Order: sequence, then structure tokens, then C-alpha cells
Amino acid sequence: MPVSRRFGFDRGLPIDRYYIEQFLSRYAGDIRGRVVEMGDDTYIRMFGGAAVTTRDVLFVAEGNPKATFVGDLTSADHIPSGMFDCIIVTQTLQFIYDVRAAIKTLGRILKPGGVVLATFPGITSIASDQWGDDQSWSFTALSARRLFEEVFSASNVRVETFGNLMAAVAFLHGLATKELSAAELQAHDPEYELLVTVRALKSE
Repeated sequence: MPVSRRFGFDRGLPIDRYYIEQFLSRYAGDIRGRVVEMGDDTYIRMFGGAAVTTRDVLFVAEGNPKATFVGDLTSADHIPSGMFDCIIVTQTLQFIYDVRAAIKTLGRILKPGGVVLATFPGITSIASDQWGDDQSWSFTALSARRLFEEVFSASNVRVETFGNLMAAVAFLHGLATKELSAAELQAHDPEYELLVTVRALKSE
């Protein structure tokens, strides 16, 4: 049995969130202008700063009081093209079966010169919350790169991975970040892709 079935949320900061925050911190300069985040605006507030002029939230269904847009990324025709300077999509695309259509939408609603900052699970368990029934994918660096290069220029897509054997085992058990040392978290082993990240720039 795992220590936690909630990815470690009930014990502290989950290990994948530690890596997500490292990734977003590295590219905080991209979080500017009009920015939309999936689900809520936590990471816009955490990393956006004064460069953000408008915060938007996209949610898949009615009922989220933080949502400024409601819709499915696979069929979001009501969102104007070229609207956002930055799109933050953390741990979302694994729940969308037609992931190609979702990435195509991301490219369409992004302004020229804008950036998508996306993260996806590599090594993971299935979510035990209301989203678990929709969890369709885990990704690798290769699959993430090929999917985004179908929409964005290959030279504008940067893919990175985070994790190692110990971090992956700890994450699968539901341990939190505080239960590993900094060295154990920071070690990078490309054969254990716990988290896959993409920075995709839309050409001017």
C-alpha cells in the first residue's frame, strides 16, 4: 500500500510539484502580459509578478468561481485566436484524450511571440480524485516533443525532464518533498522521467 494516495498533498508539497515550481521559476520571465492558467491562477500569482497585466483561468466545466473562460481545450472555438501572451498548463493534458486537438488550441489562442509552459506526468499513479476516470496518458520527452512540434516550430520547442529512481519511488509512495534531501530531489536521471516539461514559443 502507498503511504499516501493523494500524491503526497496530505503530507506537504508533492514531489512533482517541487519540479513544476522549479520549471516555472526558471521561465518566470515568460509569464507576462495576459496570462491564462488551467483550473486556477495559483502559478500566475506565484511566478507572474508585475509583468502580468491580466490573469485568466480556463476551466472545463461551469461552477468554478475563478474561471474567466469555461470550455474544453479540444473545442474552445469561443476563445479568440491570438489572445494570450502566456499559457500555463500544468498536469492537465494527461486528462484530455484528444491531446493533439488540445495542443492545437493552445497554439491558436496564443499571441505571436507568446509562450506555452506545460508540464505532464511521466512516471505516475492514477489520480484518485474526480479526475482519475479521465486520466488517459503519461508522457515521455520524445512524445511531448513530437506532439508540440506538430503545432510549434521545432526550434521553438524545449523539452526537459525531472526525476531519478529514488524520487520516482518516493512519488509513487506518496511521500512529500520534505521527506527527501535536496540532493535526492535534484539528482537527474534521464531514464526516470518523473515529470516532463515543455516551453513552446509561437513564432512572430
